[in-house]
Amino acid sequence: MLLKLYEDNPNHRDILKIVNILRDGGVVIYPTDTVYAIGCDIMHVKAVQRVCQLKGIKPERANFSMICRDLSNIAAYAKVSNEVFKVMKRNLPGPFTFVLPATNKLPNVMMNRRKTIGIRIPDNFIVQTIVEELGNPLLTTSVKAEDEMVEYITDPELIHEKYESTVDLVIHGGYGHNVASTVVDCTQASIEIIRQGIGELL
Repeated sequence: MLLKLYEDNPNHRDILKIVNILRDGGVVIYPTDTVYAIGCDIMHVKAVQRVCQLKGIKPERANFSMICRDLSNIAAYAKVSNEVFKVMKRNLPGPFTFVLPATNKLPNVMMNRRKTIGIRIPDNFIVQTIVEELGNPLLTTSVKAEDEMVEYITDPELIHEKYESTVDLVIHGGYGHNVASTVVDCTQASIEIIRQGIGELL
């Protein structure tokens, strides 16, 4: 199913429809402030396993990130120092993934061997509204084309053609970018950019 939403004013009934799909263990594709992403409710184990199958990876090897509604929501899932919090506050919402030490409140299926988690707060009102209504973070992983190294699919109608038989819903929120988020490692003593994407860290 392809559902069109307008970022500046997403229809509330459509948001509730999306949230109900997520609560039932559904997998959806949605716009962010960078590329389109595949996701589900992080608290729904079977849904997380579905995303792993879709990406062709084992859950224990997955290195997914998650989308939180705001900075106050992060502390439950990740350990944030005062210095890192200040950097995140300057740059979020925005096109960044901050890699942080994870807390034990994450479901086991979301934990990787390094015990870290990537945190995103995209500057996109559609996904912000979904997370707010859901009450849980979303697992998030980029939608990529066949060339997994460089190409992202930016047209939601083409995304729907590719994934309509494997996900429950594709949200049409306009064309996406073809550059992913900037990944910032905050697990060591100093903050380090490990992938330069569309975001310029302040």
